[in-house]
Amino acid sequence: MLHAGDSVMTPFFESPCYDKLVEPGTVMIAVMQSDLVRRHRLTVEEYFRMAEVGLLAPEARVELIEGEIFDMPPIGNLHGGLTAWLHRRLLRDLGDRISVWDQVTLPLDRFSAPEPDLVVLEYRQDEYKNKRPSPTDVFAIVEISHSSLHHDREIKLPLYARHGIPEVWIVDVARPVIHFFHTPHAGQFTFTSSTPAPGPVSLRRLAGATVDLTGLFDD
Repeated sequence: MLHAGDSVMTPFFESPCYDKLVEPGTVMIAVMQSDLVRRHRLTVEEYFRMAEVGLLAPEARVELIEGEIFDMPPIGNLHGGLTAWLHRRLLRDLGDRISVWDQVTLPLDRFSAPEPDLVVLEYRQDEYKNKRPSPTDVFAIVEISHSSLHHDREIKLPLYARHGIPEVWIVDVARPVIHFFHTPHAGQFTFTSSTPAPGPVSLRRLAGATVDLTGLFDD
């Protein structure tokens, strides 16, 4: 309760008042000012520098997408087991025609460096020790999705399509089912299929290459 002589402090920010009476027949419009605060997007170079100087812990599971750092969920036993199974099967069936990267950062452009579960790359004798691969070196990307299914399908899949990744497999651990996407066009994949019981699968960019996925979801 205020008394005579009390000072009144005016708040720095006052919420707009919407409970004022208006005359019948008039329309009250609340005008909201657009957010003028600019967001700073990290570049891939800045992102790598953060890791080098220790701003990102070595064990941190993160990835850079469109200039934003996203946390990734921990890898559970099933996730890890499926990744290892697919890695071994890809090398068994395709041999020295490919290189396979597990959970390694893949720069796509100035602002995006995701970390797919598996990247199937064109074989290079130096195994990319001297230069990181680019999207043109990629035959396929595989994502093992458990709690990350929405992120993988709604955020990363369009990103891969925009950068011309020819083929993406998303393994839905919970259902279980594997989704195949290929032939990117105008920022999306034009062909998709799904199956709970995969068999032999052809890689679109590698002539005559077939990977037998029979038994992927077996115990």
